[in-house]
Order: sequence, then C-alpha cells, then structure tokens
Amino acid sequence: MKPNHIRLHRACVAAAAAGLLIGPAAAGSAAHGAATAPAVSAPTPSPTTPAPDADFPRLTPAVAARLDAAVRQVMRETQVPGVTVGLWAPGKGSYVRTFGVADEATRAPMTTDLHVRIGSETKTFTVTTLLQLVDQKRIGLDDPIGTYVKGVPNGDRITLRQLAGMRSGLFNYSLDGDFIKKLQADPQQSFTPQRLLDYAFEHPVQFPPGARFDYSNTNLILLGLVVEKVTGRPLHEVITEKVLAPAGLRHTVFPTTAALPDPYAHGYTDQTASGKVEDSTHWNPSWAWAAGAMISDLQDLRSWARTLATGRLLTPATQAERLKTTPMDLPGDGYGLGIFNVQGWIGHNGSIPGYEVLPVYLPQAQATMVILLNTDDRYENQEPSTLFGQAVTAIVTPDHVYPGHKALAPGTG
Repeated sequence: MKPNHIRLHRACVAAAAAGLLIGPAAAGSAAHGAATAPAVSAPTPSPTTPAPDADFPRLTPAVAARLDAAVRQVMRETQVPGVTVGLWAPGKGSYVRTFGVADEATRAPMTTDLHVRIGSETKTFTVTTLLQLVDQKRIGLDDPIGTYVKGVPNGDRITLRQLAGMRSGLFNYSLDGDFIKKLQADPQQSFTPQRLLDYAFEHPVQFPPGARFDYSNTNLILLGLVVEKVTGRPLHEVITEKVLAPAGLRHTVFPTTAALPDPYAHGYTDQTASGKVEDSTHWNPSWAWAAGAMISDLQDLRSWARTLATGRLLTPATQAERLKTTPMDLPGDGYGLGIFNVQGWIGHNGSIPGYEVLPVYLPQAQATMVILLNTDDRYENQEPSTLFGQAVTAIVTPDHVYPGHKALAPGTG
C-alpha cells in the first residue's frame, strides 16, 4: 500500500499494503522478548455490540500461541530488532506482546511503554485538525489551496479535499534527489515547510487535480500551512489543544526538536548516505512536519485508532466525507481524507527512518490492532509493518487480511 511512512524516497500513507513512509530504516537481530474507482462511502463504524466469534476470535492462550509463532517467524525473516503487537476486541480479551530489543547497543528489551516516531500516522492528526475547521465553517473542503497558500502550481484548481485525499497531482518533495542528498548528508538539520515546498515545486505537476490517487507528502505540508493560516497559531499547538487533549492522548506529541520523551525505543534505518544501517533515533523530524513528525506510544495509538475510525472529534457529516474512499492499489482498498480502508481495516500506517507503526480499527468486530517497529528496513521490497499486519490478521480476521492477497509494487509513502 502507499500510505504508511515517509521514507526519504517514498511517501507517507498506507495505500495498498506496501506502506506510505516518511523516511529511512534499519535491520537488527531477531531476538524475541516476552509478552508484556468512484468515491465509495464506507459505513460509519459503530461503537456498540461486540461482534460474534465469526468476526473476531476469542484471544485464548491457543490463539496467542499461534500469534506468537507468526510474529517470531516474520522477525526471523525480516531481522527486525524489536516489535510490539497489540490486539483488543470487546468481549474477546486482548493480546499484547513485545519481541526483540529496543536498543541494539544495550540489548534492552522492547516494552509496552516506549515512545516511537509514528511517521505518516501524523497525517491523521493534521487532517483531523483541518476537518475540525470545516465543522467550524472556517474553511470548506472544496476551497482551492491558492486561497490560503500562494505560489502553488494549479493552486486555483487543487482543492483541500484533493490534498487530503492524495489526488492533487503535486510532486512529492521527499522523492526529490537534492532533498534526499541534503537530508542524508546531515540528518540533524532543520527544514522549514517552505523549503520542503520549494523542492516539490521545482518539478512539474504529475497530472490534473483529481485525476488519480498519488501519495504525496507535499499535500500535507500545504494542509499544515492552511491550519496555521486560518488559526494564526503554530500547527503543533493547534493539534495539541484541539486533537490530543480532547482525545485524551497524554503520551503523544508533535515535536519541535529532535528529542523523544522518555522512555523510547531506538530506531534503525538503512536510508543513510552510506547505505549502511544507522541509529536514527535522534534525527531531526522537521523535514516530515505535518506529514510525519509526531511521536506516540502503544496505548495512545490504541485509543486513537478507534477515535479516528469512529469520528469522535468530528460531526457525523464531516466524518462521512472523510470515509468516502477512492481506489489505491488493490481491490477492496481505498483512501479517504487522511485515512484508508484496507480490507475493512480503517486507519493509516506510518514510517519514518527507524520506525514504523500500524494502528487500525475493524468496525465489524470493534477490534483494534496496533503494531510498532523500531526499523523501516524493507524485506523483499515489503514494509515490515505490512508483513506483521498480514501475519496477525491472517490468524484473527482471515476474511479481512491486511493488506490484501498479493505483494505490492513499491509505495511512495
């Protein structure tokens, strides 16, 4: 899929199962730790009755043993340093396990309380903030971006809806060769939103607005600037006050420096100037900004996956607009407004050099799945978070296997 991370040479979304990323990633030992088309309107997820066992199994010791074996098998194949997997469904119990190490230098194990960078999952927060402004009637989804940001190619034709739905046609700045070289040469440097747009606008538009789906981090930089323009405040302050606080997310932050809150997992990536795996934990995420700079942890992502899918912070009408999807890469998959529906799982994936996350919600079962990794290094051209998601859902939701039933082409995310 495309939507997942923000790899340097890819974008940030989780389109059909490959992954939309924001940046680089790394391999490590596989030691395992112990448990601790046209737009389509998706049905609004219901927060009510628990699903029968046909929709989601009881998470018994026997099922947990199968999940343990499946996760360890993927770890052996991918050599991911550490992974955390969480599953929850009303009346079915829970499965929360950590495997491997959070720090390859000290061999400290992964634990369930660690902060990680969440890459393109950030897009869900940026777009939620934008949609709140729609609910307040301060902006309209079909307003042209040129109303708010000057100098955008096709700015009089590209709408906010098309930006949020990845149908603008604007070139993805994180695919620009000069940008990649500059970032890899000095991952500690800071980028302004305008500099990121400069990289994008040096390239011609890819297609007319609305013509097709194409995952581009440039779209989210523009939407972040719209939020700042309309509110008169920095994006990180608006998201903190209007989304994180009312959602009760106390361990999620939009950073303005390279620091992570304690405790945190170290991240490893091969998206480096040398091509060798490096510790990217303290790389400056300013280059990802509204598209992928945020940080969170397991329990906050569990809560957010449900809040996002059910639209708790938006009006029902605006949430319905958000959930209208257009096709991505695989039958049964679609992208809405900063959100995807992949084989019934609603949410977004995320990747940035050193980290990947997959927090999604299955409305039929009211089930939540969250997967956290401390690498973004691909295995046989697949995002590791996608492989873990596939292994887990093949066991618990065989009718809704994430992300689908065949390997994808490389994402841009």
